[in-house]
Amino acid sequence: QVQLVESGGGLVQAGGSLRLSCAASGRTFSTGRMGWFHQAPGKEREFVAAISMNGAITYYADSVKGRFTISRDNAKNTMYLRMNRLKPEDTAVYYCAADLGPDLTNRNYNYWGQGTQVTVSS
Repeated sequence: QVQLVESGGGLVQAGGSLRLSCAASGRTFSTGRMGWFHQAPGKEREFVAAISMNGAITYYADSVKGRFTISRDNAKNTMYLRMNRLKPEDTAVYYCAADLGPDLTNRNYNYWGQGTQVTVSS
């Protein structure tokens, strides 16, 4: 089993920045690709970004390209999401996820965190 814990959410004004963290523990060798998703009230969970096991390859949803940056520090078993130029429509619960499989376009993940709330005020 892999346990994932997100942190770093909060309230920020439009145009501001936040950095989310996702700490992995347990069988961390199972964390191949990792990703971020978000879910706004009344909407389905949506893909935000993904990163390969070694961090060399990243993949983003069109809505966040150029504003968000995904990264990971495997020595610390931690993944990050730097969010710049935040918009009110970015308001959602943000979840991190991990899976052994390498395909960054695969939205199916075995392990999920509990989520952290991000609220962007206009």
